[in-house]
Amino acid sequence: MKVVTGPPREWSLPPRGRAVTVGVFDGLHAGHRAVLGLLARRATELGGLETAVVTFDPHPLAVVAPEHAPLLLTDISHRLELFEEAGLDVAAVVPFGRETRLLTAAAFASVVLAGALRARLVVVGEDFRFGHHRLGNVASLAELGDAHGFAAEILPLVGGQAPISSTRVRAMVAAGEVEAAAAALGRPHEVRGTVVAGDGRGRRLGFPTANLALPPGLAVPADGVYAVWAGLPGAELRPGVANVGTRPTFGGEERNVEVHLLEGSGDLYGVTLRVAFVARLRDERRFDAPGDLAAQIAADAAAARERLQA
Repeated sequence: MKVVTGPPREWSLPPRGRAVTVGVFDGLHAGHRAVLGLLARRATELGGLETAVVTFDPHPLAVVAPEHAPLLLTDISHRLELFEEAGLDVAAVVPFGRETRLLTAAAFASVVLAGALRARLVVVGEDFRFGHHRLGNVASLAELGDAHGFAAEILPLVGGQAPISSTRVRAMVAAGEVEAAAAALGRPHEVRGTVVAGDGRGRRLGFPTANLALPPGLAVPADGVYAVWAGLPGAELRPGVANVGTRPTFGGEERNVEVHLLEGSGDLYGVTLRVAFVARLRDERRFDAPGDLAAQIAADAAAARERLQA
């Protein structure tokens, strides 16, 4: 997959027609994947057009209304990995700043879709909005397509009366409903962070943990204990149990994500660890003594292994 970024007029792409879709695609959930599936089918039917996605970084709300900017299910690097796994030919990352914010729907269609990407087809969901103040919609996209030589195909939202959306998935994650989130995403919700030194309490209890320093702005599940798959990017994931919370047994206040790998981990300090949340096992709670906590962690590890094997 070829990735281009920066102002669209500076993208270096071969002069060929493309089937294009547009959106933030945070999480690349089942609704997004339906759009990408239709895009791929139509590209083939139209003689083998390249498939391209236009996405934005940062999230537009982080610029337009920072107080309403959502926690992200996927940062841009993870999103690009998912686009490549989906088989897209081109991913165009538009830096969302003042210039992009002020582009009208007509200018976006002219400069980005027809100009930089040479779109012959644009596939979007029925709730698609674009351009300055989000004034463009599916009707105006079709009109602009007629003017610029591309067709517009609109896909009904996936999920019927309760359509799947990034907003709904974020709410599931925030509530700790990771199995529901996985069903909507088509894969477990995942966070990635650098493994940093902790206070060593897990090791002293007999359950060494990898403590994650997470980038700001990511959606992290509600406090609790989870069965997870974890490992290095690009490597096979291994079974684990994760605690999200403040470690109240030890009077903690700062929220942390720490992972105990069930099959041993070796030295992970300084590496990036992927943690995919499969099932919520229990709430985080305070124990009267470290020994009580150790016994519970052993039970959690057994429960996590059972859930992951299932």
